[in-house]
Amino acid sequence: MAQLSDWRSSDVYTDAERLIIEYGERMTITGQSVDDEFFAKMQEYFSESEIVEITAGIAMENFRSKFNAPLKISAQGFCSVP
Repeated sequence: MAQLSDWRSSDVYTDAERLIIEYGERMTITGQSVDDEFFAKMQEYFSESEIVEITAGIAMENFRSKFNAPLKISAQGFCSVP
């Protein structure tokens, strides 16, 4: 986690892990998208059911971040990523 902000250049992540992080960014950041080319890359590493599970996990974290903020539910201190 300490190198997450430098995931593109850090040597601690595998290619598959980098792909998941990029997928998460594409799902989360406004203006980014998951196009057919990127999805084909995902299919090189993950089965259809694995992609569904990864997608659900990322979507759930996005839900939590949008749900918690207006209710002022603060972080529990498990992660220090800014």
